[in-house]
Amino acid sequence: MISLFELFKIGIGPSSSHTVGPMLATRQFVSELASLPNAGSVVRLSVELFGSLALTGIGHATDRACLMGLEGADPSTVDPAAIEPRYAAIVAQRTLRWQGKHAVAFELERDLVFHRDQSLPRHPNGMRCSAFDSQQRVILERQYYSVGGGFVISDDDAPSAQSASEVGDQPYPFTSCDELLSICRFHQLSMAEVVHANERVRYCDAEIADKLEAIWLTMAACIERGCQQDGILPGGLGIRRRAPELFRKLSHTAPSAHANDPLLRLDWVTMFALAVNEENAAGGRVVTAPTNGAAGIIPAVLNYYARFWPTATTQGIHAFLKTAGAIGMLYKRNASLSAAEMGCQGEVGVACSMAAAGLAAVMGGSPQQVENAAEIGMEHNLGLTCDPVAGLVQVPCIERNTMGAVKAINAARLAVLYGDGRHRVSLDRVIETMRQTGMDMQSKYKETSLGGLAVNVTSC
Repeated sequence: MISLFELFKIGIGPSSSHTVGPMLATRQFVSELASLPNAGSVVRLSVELFGSLALTGIGHATDRACLMGLEGADPSTVDPAAIEPRYAAIVAQRTLRWQGKHAVAFELERDLVFHRDQSLPRHPNGMRCSAFDSQQRVILERQYYSVGGGFVISDDDAPSAQSASEVGDQPYPFTSCDELLSICRFHQLSMAEVVHANERVRYCDAEIADKLEAIWLTMAACIERGCQQDGILPGGLGIRRRAPELFRKLSHTAPSAHANDPLLRLDWVTMFALAVNEENAAGGRVVTAPTNGAAGIIPAVLNYYARFWPTATTQGIHAFLKTAGAIGMLYKRNASLSAAEMGCQGEVGVACSMAAAGLAAVMGGSPQQVENAAEIGMEHNLGLTCDPVAGLVQVPCIERNTMGAVKAINAARLAVLYGDGRHRVSLDRVIETMRQTGMDMQSKYKETSLGGLAVNVTSC
């Protein structure tokens, strides 16, 4: 069982698997390197990228992330505005300071290698970090895998490793939704209460509340920034930010217009999702929820609840996140959050399912109705491919988040307002179907930019 706060990470864009994960991996590598008795003899560091990390790494800022991690940066605290100037300085000066203090020569073309025609065995998002002495002898070498959602494992980890630190001795462990529903039924608990009790193994109530509030405030701040930042997104596609213009139009809409156009609230939801994912595409501060490519869905639906639901409370916001987290844990354990393994069904599909569950819970849904909402949210994203044009998290990713958010709201309404919790297809069956579909999907549709829109839409 992973922690809720490993599933929801505060980081930077544009990708949890290609930016956050590689930064954490290289940071972990130099941390281990510094503990060696011969660390002082290091004169060169290198990073090799494989599979999807190599194929779409440039568009996902993997090169920047790797260098920042080698210098000791953490995605949760690094200043996004400082990354590009520091990267340019490393390249120009041909010098890198690992852990921010040990200077070594760094030649970009020699020491950051993209193996676009090779993959490592355990996962499509593989990377190898190496440290050398003056005789070019290897002092330390490690292989890491960015397995989705900012989670990183190494060759030293067991095949089932979830994260660097796992939660043990939880009162209500569950490995399937059937088990989770049984716990809820037997102990008369909501899914949010089950997650809260499990988190208390590690944190006190006040710490849990503080961490949830930090996640929500980061999401809200991301929406606010995205509503204010006009301009063109980086990367060369010339994609214009649309959230600020939509925000201005909606803000000047007369209150009476809502009576004439009941779908205006969904336009706000669209704007919330656009704002987050445009910020993500620009490398801004986002919450991995559960990935960066799908980072706009949960904030958009949660902000819909906070802004438009008449009984919305802080406790409700926290219950939403806990419930969504419970569903995300099931996908993480029993399938994958990685588009390089599952296609976009593993990102937008999972986020839609999580958001639908969270909203259903705060609408007063029973655990059975919450499960139904989560199942609907994924069932209608099965087979969704990941085909980013030019390897950028922009087309179709940004708009795809708006569709996922609206679909999540519809799923919650179907389950709670027009359902009683009884349904034919279980969430466990849908998760297993997603896993099988991802395994059957051709690799060109799994975050390689070798198929789909990526080859049928010109990037210039």
